[in-house]
Amino acid sequence: MSWRDNPPRAVRRLGRRDFLRLAALLPVAAVFPSMSPSGARAQVQPGAQLRMWWWGEEEAVGITRWLEDTLTRFRADTGISIAPTRMETDQVVEQFTDAAAAGDVPDLQYFWNGIYHMENVWRGYVEPLNGLVSRAVLRRAGATRFSIFEGKQYRAGFYADGFGIAYNKVLFDRARLDADNPPRTWDAFLAACDRLKAAGIIPFGGGVKDGFFGDWYFTNALIQHLNSAAEAISLFIGDLDWRQLQYREHWDRLEELYRLGFLNQDITELEHFDGLAQFDAGRFAMCLYVSPSLSNAQVRLGQGNVGFMVMPVFGKGRMAGIPILDAHGFGIPSGARDKQNAARFIEYMHTKERLQAMWTLSRQIPADEAFDSSIVDDPLISQVYDTWVAGPHNPYIGDLMPTRFWTDVMFVASQRIVAGEIGAEQAAELAARVTEQWKVANPDTVNNYARWGRGLGL
Repeated sequence: MSWRDNPPRAVRRLGRRDFLRLAALLPVAAVFPSMSPSGARAQVQPGAQLRMWWWGEEEAVGITRWLEDTLTRFRADTGISIAPTRMETDQVVEQFTDAAAAGDVPDLQYFWNGIYHMENVWRGYVEPLNGLVSRAVLRRAGATRFSIFEGKQYRAGFYADGFGIAYNKVLFDRARLDADNPPRTWDAFLAACDRLKAAGIIPFGGGVKDGFFGDWYFTNALIQHLNSAAEAISLFIGDLDWRQLQYREHWDRLEELYRLGFLNQDITELEHFDGLAQFDAGRFAMCLYVSPSLSNAQVRLGQGNVGFMVMPVFGKGRMAGIPILDAHGFGIPSGARDKQNAARFIEYMHTKERLQAMWTLSRQIPADEAFDSSIVDDPLISQVYDTWVAGPHNPYIGDLMPTRFWTDVMFVASQRIVAGEIGAEQAAELAARVTEQWKVANPDTVNNYARWGRGLGL
């Protein structure tokens, strides 16, 4: 069954920024106690139909093939059909939150990691998977510790998502750079940008119109002076000061890229995924990027013409220079009509055959430790798997960002810096002011953050 046969329901269209402002005003303490999972599995009812809302094709090009095949096989094996609805990017959080508040949710829900689903956990909208999905699957399903609150797990992984910088090897060659040895330090990175610019090539490109560029840049760059994810939580809840030089340097570096003319001039006019498409078309030498999009980039630019690197190092924190790995995932809403069969489908997605099929059908890496990477026959993706997935990696600290900080600091600061309207010092002052206002206005959320961090051992 194709998702195109089940177009998204008509929903109230708010931009992501508007939604996040609204979400910041809602109470984040649990609105009602989480519904307890039943200890016994329901009998499979032939002809039963579940609803699923999902996202991913925008960055993991080809994942639709795997999902449609999985839905078809699950129905053949169990007699249970699942009607999928593919969400728009700016609806991933909003559509579910609105539906949960109205009491009309799907049985299976796609969730971004961390705070993107955790605030809905705190509202009582998401069911713990413990007791529904087998412990073995939960342990290896790659949901990451950011899906756990007070010992309960709320997501199972979907596909792995490595963050870094993609670069065009053909353009590197044209600028007489060593495409097999990309820059590892910030000074070397600036020198490479200078060579690219002199050759008439846009060194670093993107689009800040919708905020996601700022999100990806913020996470890649902020960690340069962090020693742990706990330090990020301390910044977000106001226990550390954004105005300290080490905590604002990521904005200094973004301002530097703007001042030196290394960014595309239309960066404020493009949305983030439009910027990625411009890289795929060969317009930029480098771009903030994610591993699920690399296979498609190679289709567009040619096999062997794309590289992927960690953001060059400028900081002295223990997290600097280490790859960043996140995972997308699925959970079960508290108001789902058929939690047991929804859990059964999550387990089915994590069977060995389905894990291997994610690569063969979609050229994507599943977020599951049971995946056998020996079948990966693409040298770039094999290198990414070894370095980003199997090797030491940082969590995506953007998953810890409060919604108010996302809308009023991260998004605004990145957009205005690359427009030449403010500098790093002003961005840091904005961050300190908004953080203090949010802390005073949201004591329950601050308390939940503290409990979350303690439970994660951060």
